[in-house]
Amino acid sequence: MTWQARINTALDERRAADAFRVRNVVEKGAGRFLIREGRRFCNFSSNDYLGLSQHPAIVRAWQQGAERYGVGSGGSGHVSGYTTAHRALEEALADWLGYPRALLFISGFAANQAVIAALMGKDDRIVADRLSHASLLEAANLSPAQLRRFAHNDAGQLATLLDKPCDGQQLAVTEGVFSMDGDSAPLAALQEAAKRQNAWLLVDDAHGIGVMGEEGRGSAHLQNVKPELLIVTFGKGFGASGAAVLCSESVADYLLQFARHLIYSTSMPPAQAVALSASLAVIRSAEGEERRQRLNGHIARFREALRALPFRTTDSQSAIQPVIAGDNSRALSLADGLRERGMWATAIRPPTVPAGTARLRLTLTAAHEAQDIDALVEALHVAGQ
Repeated sequence: MTWQARINTALDERRAADAFRVRNVVEKGAGRFLIREGRRFCNFSSNDYLGLSQHPAIVRAWQQGAERYGVGSGGSGHVSGYTTAHRALEEALADWLGYPRALLFISGFAANQAVIAALMGKDDRIVADRLSHASLLEAANLSPAQLRRFAHNDAGQLATLLDKPCDGQQLAVTEGVFSMDGDSAPLAALQEAAKRQNAWLLVDDAHGIGVMGEEGRGSAHLQNVKPELLIVTFGKGFGASGAAVLCSESVADYLLQFARHLIYSTSMPPAQAVALSASLAVIRSAEGEERRQRLNGHIARFREALRALPFRTTDSQSAIQPVIAGDNSRALSLADGLRERGMWATAIRPPTVPAGTARLRLTLTAAHEAQDIDALVEALHVAGQ
C-alpha cells in the first residue's frame, strides 16, 4: 500500500463511521456567545468555566505584559526565556496550592508528556485510570515502563495491580475531573492504594483547578489529598492556556535537568504569565468565589431539568455535562438540532470516547445566565424528539 493509499483508506474509514473531525472557523469561541459566519450562538462547548477569558482586568494585564516584555519569550527557559513574570507566577501557584515548587509548561499536554517521559524507566510500572486523558495514556504507552490500566475510578483494582511484583518504581495516574464524563476521581482512596505500595500519585486536575474547592484550589484540595505530582492547566478555569507541575524541590530540580518538553521548548510569553497571575488573583478573590457559586447554580439547575428528558448522562457534578446519544449519527443530529435553535454544542465521537457512547459534551460556565440553561433544556427536548 502506498502512502497516499494508506491515508485515503484511514480518512474513508472515518467518514464512513461518522467520525470525521473538522475544525469550525469561528470569529469568537470563548465566553457566553460563540460567533460563526456572523451568527451568534449561546456557547455550550467552551472550557472557559469561570468566564475569565473575557475578564477586563486579565485582558488588561496581558496587554500591559506585552508592552513591558514584548509578545514572545525569545527562547527556552534554560537560555533566555525565564523572566521575572514566570518566576512570580510559579511562586504564587506554589504558595496557593501548598507545594514547594511549580514549573510552567506551554500546555497541559506537554506537561503530562514531560513528567512521565522524564520519570519512568524500563523497570517501572504505570497504573492509569482507563479513561485518563490522551496525553497521559500516550505518554505512558511511549515510555519504556510497563502500562497497566485500572477500571474507571476503581481504587480496589488499582490496589490489586500495584500489589503485583515490580522491579522498579510505580506511578498511579488519574484525573481530578474527567474531561469527557465530567465525574470526579475518588482521590483519597486512590492515594491510599498508592501509598500501600510506595507508589506515587499523579493527578491531572485540568478541569478542577480554579473551579472547585476553597479559593478554587481544585479536586485534590477539596478531597484533602496532596499527590506527589499535581498537574494544573490554564485553558479551563483560568481562561487562558498553559500548565504547571506542582511538586517537591528535588523533583522540580530533576525535571529541569531531564524534562525534554521543558528544556527544548520556547517558554510561554511573559505577557501570558502576567495575565495568568491576574487570573489567579481573581480566582482567589471574593469575585472568584461568586463566579464558582454561580456556576454551581447552573449545574444544579441543568441536572434537575435533565431528569425529565430521555437522555443518558453520567454522575457529573462538574461543569462538564455529557448527554450520551449512543451512535455517532444521533450525536451529530442532536448537535445540528441545537444549532438550529441557536445553541452551540459539539458532538464527541469515538475514538475520543468509547464506542457506543457518542455524546454532546455540554459545558456550563459562570458567564451563562439562568435563562441560557432553561433555553438549552428546551432545545434538547425539541431536538431529541
